[in-house]
Amino acid sequence: MHYHQLQVTKKQSKKRVGRGISAGQGKTAGRGTKGQNARTGGKRRPGFEGGQTPLMIRLPKLRGFTSHAPKTESVYTGQLEKLGKKVTNKTVYEAGLVSSPYVNVKVIVNGDITKPVEVVLQNASTAAEKAISKAGGSFTKVDRQPRPASTKKESK
Repeated sequence: MHYHQLQVTKKQSKKRVGRGISAGQGKTAGRGTKGQNARTGGKRRPGFEGGQTPLMIRLPKLRGFTSHAPKTESVYTGQLEKLGKKVTNKTVYEAGLVSSPYVNVKVIVNGDITKPVEVVLQNASTAAEKAISKAGGSFTKVDRQPRPASTKKESK
């Protein structure tokens, strides 16, 4: 089909309903006879079933929303000295400060740090980075360690 072969139809004007018998759509104007739908403003909300419990209420609901975003847990600057010269996800987990070695860990200022510590974690506040470098240590930002693939196989 080419552009010059397209058929263009004239736009029909809307019918003006309820303007008397001779207008062609007079009297009830296509609204039937009486009832809620015949009245102006007489609309039912979506899903309304005339007083019967609507389908969307009758059906069972799914349980709540579960976010699959990795959680971020906090470690404080005052706890870093006790963890050794190098602080990683594994050392923080072994010290019992986070729930898993595979979560995001953020260093936050709370307590003093005096010894130089090499921190290799996912995140740190700007104040925590300054405190670590002031003590002679360093902060390196790394990606979260991926959780290993499950070795459990389903048997059928």
